[in-house]
Amino acid sequence: MPDLLQLLVPIAVAAILVFVVSAFVHMLTPLHKADYGKLPGEDEVLETMRRHGAGRGHYVFPHCQSMADLDSPEMKAKLERGPIGVLILGKNGPMKMGPTLLRWFVYTLVISFLVAYIASIALPKGVESKTVFRFTATTAMLGYAFEAFPDVIWRHLPLGIAIKYWIDGVLYGLATGVAFTWLWPSP
Repeated sequence: MPDLLQLLVPIAVAAILVFVVSAFVHMLTPLHKADYGKLPGEDEVLETMRRHGAGRGHYVFPHCQSMADLDSPEMKAKLERGPIGVLILGKNGPMKMGPTLLRWFVYTLVISFLVAYIASIALPKGVESKTVFRFTATTAMLGYAFEAFPDVIWRHLPLGIAIKYWIDGVLYGLATGVAFTWLWPSP
């Protein structure tokens, strides 16, 4: 079994490959162009939110304080009337891409490290390339490809968007598998 020090290069290369693939998918393909829509009456909604002091946070609407409130006639009426949703508000000001991309790269490093850790336990040095690829690609896909489906279940994310994120995750898993297969330690 290789130790994690022997897998530092594959960890770094996998993270870099995933970063490059994600940049390609998001900047050069139309896959995610329609993921976000404009809120109807955006200016009025934003002004109302400012007036009421809505700040950075994670909100659900209509909101009820307890499960008992869910059965109240008032809450049932709000749910029937709609809309129902989840709202995530970020920090005011322009999005700073540098720190955001850095956090994404750190995330890819963490996933690659976890793939290396699991593979180092399960696979010996010099194992067949096909086995390294299947094992590491599949393990990476578990980290990348299924993250959006709980949002479909709990946060009303449209299934079509989650499927696009799943496609991204499959590509990231394949890139990770390529890096580990290419750089897996010899016996």
